[in-house]
Amino acid sequence: MLKNMPDISIQAFDYELPDSLIAFFPSQKRDESRLLVHKNDLTSHHSFQQFPDLIPSDSLIVFNNTKVIPARIQLQKQSGTAIEIFLLKPLIDNVPTQKAMEQSREIRWECLIGNKKRWKANETLKKSIEIDGHVIVLSINWHERLSNQVQINWDSDHAFVSILNEIGKIPLPPYMERDTELADQDRYQTVFSKELGAVAAPTASLHFTTEILERLTANGIPQSYLTLHVGAGTFLPVKEEEVRNHPMHREQLIFDREFIIQLMQHEGSYVPVGTTAMRALESLYWSGIWVMENKSIPENGLIIPKEFAYQDRDDVSNEDSLRALLTFMEESQQTKWIAQTELLIMPSYRFRFCDALVTNFHQPKSTLMVLVSSLIGDAWKAVYQEAIDQKYRFLSYGDACLFFNKQQ
Repeated sequence: MLKNMPDISIQAFDYELPDSLIAFFPSQKRDESRLLVHKNDLTSHHSFQQFPDLIPSDSLIVFNNTKVIPARIQLQKQSGTAIEIFLLKPLIDNVPTQKAMEQSREIRWECLIGNKKRWKANETLKKSIEIDGHVIVLSINWHERLSNQVQINWDSDHAFVSILNEIGKIPLPPYMERDTELADQDRYQTVFSKELGAVAAPTASLHFTTEILERLTANGIPQSYLTLHVGAGTFLPVKEEEVRNHPMHREQLIFDREFIIQLMQHEGSYVPVGTTAMRALESLYWSGIWVMENKSIPENGLIIPKEFAYQDRDDVSNEDSLRALLTFMEESQQTKWIAQTELLIMPSYRFRFCDALVTNFHQPKSTLMVLVSSLIGDAWKAVYQEAIDQKYRFLSYGDACLFFNKQQ
């Protein structure tokens, strides 16, 4: 099926990013960041505080309400050797990550392991913590060493989220190469973060404040929330020469039935905030196509392959796709739609729920640069060069962009 995807070299998405423009720390206030707007081949420069007045009055703003977990755990063997566990996802099929966080006494995770060679297959790592005056002992063992699956046990009924809050650290993007500071506990979360499970923040949303949300409401612009748990794969470099050969990272999606109905009934513009919200919305459309074509989902849940959107098929409207999904949910007695996506958005992709996108400035030769190119075409090169010339701040703690879809 990959033959239906365009043959594009990752080199086409390269640019020179000066180190001096990488934001290693957040701005003093969330909404004091700058906002670059690109619409109808014109670029303009604003403060993010102007955002509510720069989007179409008929917009539905869609946010990702995922919450970053303290996924980085530092352990030490009796010999003094340091082992780091980076939690990626709990090993429970088709269950929201936030539900898994409520488990007590034991849990299994797929992880990245630092210094893995020094942690032997039959070796138990121990760590003691204190919660509410109770000393709790954790035992960490390999479940499947080859696939980096770890079993964590503890001798109390405390939920895993309580344990993790004591032993884990917020995982900043790897390029920052610094320890988490106290300010990051707040600033690397959105003001509306709610559903535990991400290991990276939906960074476009970091610019929003309660005041800006209130101004959007005052302007008659509704806001809605979905959940996509951002994975560490969002930072994974593209090592393949052809973009379509990149092993796209998998992320969990969670939608309430009411959200799907609101999306289907909205008649104006759709403005996702962040590439994760965009990817989730587009994957929701393809979820509907899947159930239309297959009438069922696999036992361990639906995984949307990266190439699924590029297969030859008759066009299906947004409304018909979502209606099919709602019917399937009703027949299978589901109030939430839970799936995983590997969707790769690249040039030639036709957007379904994105008239404009709020995003940050992304790393060269990344899948996110490929996504931006899909939205605004080759104009991204001139736009990014202007941002560099104007000394915008780049990457996760950097400034924002508002890109309008060239396909509209």
